[in-house]
Order: sequence, then structure tokens, then C-alpha cells
Amino acid sequence: MTTDPSPRWAGMVVAKQANFYQVRLEGATPATLLCTRRSRLKKLGQRVMVGDRVQIEDPDFTDAQGVICEILPRRTCLDRPPIANADQILLVFAIAQPSLDPWQLSRFLIQAEATGIATQICLNKCDLVPTTEQQHWQARLQAWGYDPLVLSVEHQIGLDQLATQLADRVTLFAGPSGVGKSSLIRTLIPDVEVRVAEVSGKLQRGRHTTRHVELFELTTGGLLADSPGFNKPDLVCAAQQLAGYFPEIRDRLAANPCHFNNCIHHNEPHCGVRGEWERYEHYLKFLEEAIAAETVRHQQPDSEARVKVKIKTDGQRTYEPRLESKKYRRTSRRHRHQTLKDWETELNREDLPPT
Repeated sequence: MTTDPSPRWAGMVVAKQANFYQVRLEGATPATLLCTRRSRLKKLGQRVMVGDRVQIEDPDFTDAQGVICEILPRRTCLDRPPIANADQILLVFAIAQPSLDPWQLSRFLIQAEATGIATQICLNKCDLVPTTEQQHWQARLQAWGYDPLVLSVEHQIGLDQLATQLADRVTLFAGPSGVGKSSLIRTLIPDVEVRVAEVSGKLQRGRHTTRHVELFELTTGGLLADSPGFNKPDLVCAAQQLAGYFPEIRDRLAANPCHFNNCIHHNEPHCGVRGEWERYEHYLKFLEEAIAAETVRHQQPDSEARVKVKIKTDGQRTYEPRLESKKYRRTSRRHRHQTLKDWETELNREDLPPT
């Protein structure tokens, strides 16, 4: 006789703190449960992330608690910030206070393009600059291959257009600190509690106010994921792949392919990318960084060389760290026995009468 499996409920992880997860259930009351995860998931190396669609096993609706027993397949997955199933990345930058840095924006765009998720630029604080400067940045970014949204949270400009862009999607907010991400979320979701800080007057940089990733529900049906702000994201990509993260390069290669398949668009002859376009200088700088990072990685010793394998009598393999310096290694038993024999031989020779 078989027993029926425990009832399961589907939900989405909307927040994570320590080893606890806030899961929003689909069609249940209460709508949100405080959950842990099965130890089996940890043993299998399955990481529960914000944005994951999960199965809750036998939830306790009285105490609003449950246990995550299964992670459903993901559409997308990011490690930094850790979020699953995001539909688009919204890069929020300020035109002023702090001033818009093209190099910083370009670096963020490369990291966003490397995720393979659709990217949208949002320029905040447009009320602080004249219309001519707004139009200048719009035309400049369109030449980069992006159509930015221009808005002002303080004066409620452009919010309707932004709400349409966010409807029915899971959107990750990203960008440097102090550009108004938290203020924008507070405007779109008045009930949410987020910390807001002013820009440092000395450094013209924002102070970090978001500490962890969390999903906030919009009235349009979409979800926002606010991520901790940072001023200079790491450029982690292969040198050969870097060109694919520039829309301008993709357009140029489609119209005029390079003569060599492995062209990195630096000094190669008959290159279809080199030319007078604004971000070519950015590309060369990032290419130099990517090549330097690859050189450092190749110079580092193989991780497997620092690990030794031991096979037990039952055939099970165990891995132990390999000591890097010989002076810390324990002398083998064979070597100790051989040394004792040498000592005994030498002593016996000393006891013999002289010839």
C-alpha cells in the first residue's frame, strides 16, 4: 500500500536573509511563508536564490512557515547579484549629482551584456540639467545602441513610460550608488521601506544603502529586484568574447566582417571594427584589462595540483590538500626505517677493531 506524497505548493523566493527565505505562494493565504530548505538540497549543492520558483512541502499556514523541497528550472541565473529568472536589467544612472561618467556606464553595460539578459538604460535626475543636455545624452547613447529612458523621481517625469517597461517582468535594478535607485523604488512602491542616502559632497559618490537582494511587487504585476550599488564592477569576461558585448561592434561586423576569424579588433589588418566611433577607446582599454586578467589566471597553479586523491578499501575517493612546502611534510615510515639502518651500520663500523 502506497501513501500519498505530502502536498506541495508552488511559490517564488522574494527575499533571503541568512538561512531563511521569504516565499510568495501562488493562490494561497497567507501569501508569504518564512521557509527553510531541505538539507538534501544543500548536500546536492543546490543553492536557493531570490527569484527562484520553488516547491514548498506540507506548509504550516497557521504559523506561516514551510520548507523548500525542490527548485524548479531557471530561465536565467546571475551570481552577482545572486538572482534567478530575471527578464531584464535596468541600469539606473544619474545625469547629475553624481555626474554621468561614460567610462563607468560603459563598464556596467559590458557586465550587463555578458549576462545575456536584455538591458535597458534609465537616466535619472533629468530636472537638474537643461533639455539640450538631456537630448545630447539620448543621442549619444542611441549611437551606442541603446534607447534610454529619461526621468526625474522628484518631479514625477517619465514614470509612466518606466511603468510600462516594468510591467509583467522581473527586473533587476543596478547601477552605482547615489543615482536614486532606492528613491525610485520607493516612488513605484510607496509601501516599501528602503533606506535612502544623499550623495557625498566631497567625492561626488553615493553611499551604499541597499544591503541585500529583494523582490518588490509592482501594481502592474511586475517584480523589482534591487541590488547593492557599487561604483566599479569587476570586468570578468574573456578577451575573445568582449567584442560581442558592444552593440556597435555587432552592427559593424554584420555589415563588414573582419578578414580573420580570430580578430580581436586591435592591430589586425582588414579589420571591420576599427574606426572613429566613440566607444572604440573603451573597447581597447577593456581588452587590455581582459588580456591582463587572463594572463594572471594562466600563471596561477592548477587547483588540482594542490589536491591529492586517496582511495579507501571500499573504493571511495577522498580529497586532501597537498602540502606546498616539503618542510611541513611528515617523514615517511620507509625513510625513517632506512635512516635507522644507516645509523646501525655506522655504529657497527665504529665498534669494529682497526685493521
